[in-house]
Amino acid sequence: MKFIHNLSDVQSTNIGDETKVWQFCVVLKDAKIGKNCNICSNVFIENDVVIGDNVTIKCGVQIWDGLRIEDDVFIGPNATFTNDKKPRSKQYLDEFPITTVKKGASIGANSTILPGVTIGEGAMVGAGAVVTKDVAPGATVIGNPAREI
Repeated sequence: MKFIHNLSDVQSTNIGDETKVWQFCVVLKDAKIGKNCNICSNVFIENDVVIGDNVTIKCGVQIWDGLRIEDDVFIGPNATFTNDKKPRSKQYLDEFPITTVKKGASIGANSTILPGVTIGEGAMVGAGAVVTKDVAPGATVIGNPAREI
């Protein structure tokens, strides 16, 4: 049985069993969220989003159109994803680049993930890192721009 806090705005009906959505979250109608996820307070999830099973998204994260988050992923507080390489006010893309966070990856607090990158399976993005290109499976990256250590 899923839990949706009464102070959240969850429009999607495609949310798996045992998933918890906490207060002050917004989940738009076309978002897909797997089972046994923990969506902490103040998270925004847009429409063209797929989130796997056993995912934790900590407070203050926005999951924009074009994001694909596989199973067993951890996203730390205030991590920032982007989905437009050249954003301009009132100019909208016809489609957004796909950004993928592969199974078992972890995204550190306050990191920034640019559009269209893939974070490899089991990879670790350090707190505050700015990811501008793909991260290899199992790699740990830190810094701005993020580099493997």
